[in-house]
Amino acid sequence: MLKKIMSTTSVLGLSLISTSLMAQSIYKVGLEAFPPPQKGQKQMVIEVPHSANDINKKIEIFVGKTMQTDGCNKTFLSGEFKNTPLEGWGYTYLTFTTKGDIGSTRKACRDAHPKMEFVTSSGYLTDYNGRMPIVLYIPEGYDAKYKIYQADPDFYSATEILEKKK
Repeated sequence: MLKKIMSTTSVLGLSLISTSLMAQSIYKVGLEAFPPPQKGQKQMVIEVPHSANDINKKIEIFVGKTMQTDGCNKTFLSGEFKNTPLEGWGYTYLTFTTKGDIGSTRKACRDAHPKMEFVTSSGYLTDYNGRMPIVLYIPEGYDAKYKIYQADPDFYSATEILEKKK
């Protein structure tokens, strides 16, 4: 009886290990399909967690870097995102390019204290798909961050504006 339990446990353990290894290798092969980063770029991945209500979610991606600002004005990074299809796969990837130009509002601020902030680009809003990672290429020296937005599943009605009588 003990031999049978040990055998069953061993088979179960080996199948879990092989399933785990297979899942890792499929994911790795999937990322290998993407091109390597060009000189001066780095490849980033956002592993999107799957949920039952992916359809009600969006992701907004930002690229930026932490730097000292005046602590008063809104500071932003100029640049643009480009969505490129991955030939033969039906997937896409994002590329962010920038010349590194930083802009800011120009308020005259009394009592402003310099502080370190993550200065970001404009966001790139995209559909949420928990079954697929988002691959992006950004310049070296920058970081990528993202926000997940979730919509209320309820619908609300707009009100019709009726013509006013003169």
